[in-house]
Amino acid sequence: HGKKRTSDLKRIMPNITQKMLTQQLRELEADGIVNRITYHQVPPKVEYELSEYGSSLKPILNALCNWGENHIIKEYGDKFTVLEDNILNT
Repeated sequence: HGKKRTSDLKRIMPNITQKMLTQQLRELEADGIVNRITYHQVPPKVEYELSEYGSSLKPILNALCNWGENHIIKEYGDKFTVLEDNILNT
């Protein structure tokens, strides 16, 4: 998925507060899961990307996502309706 700016991440997770997003990114950086890239320009630009260590989590995260999709289908039948309802009701 490559490098992402904070605004890109906020767009992907619209219900997360800026404070929580910033806190989580700091924790992920401290744990070595993401790299924070700072560009010295005006206006300031910061991007985040998975570190090599963070990339090692991809198989685990993919397995969790697959389980979640299967669970939605098993419980509700149509994952797109569930996800759409969740997005519309937030």
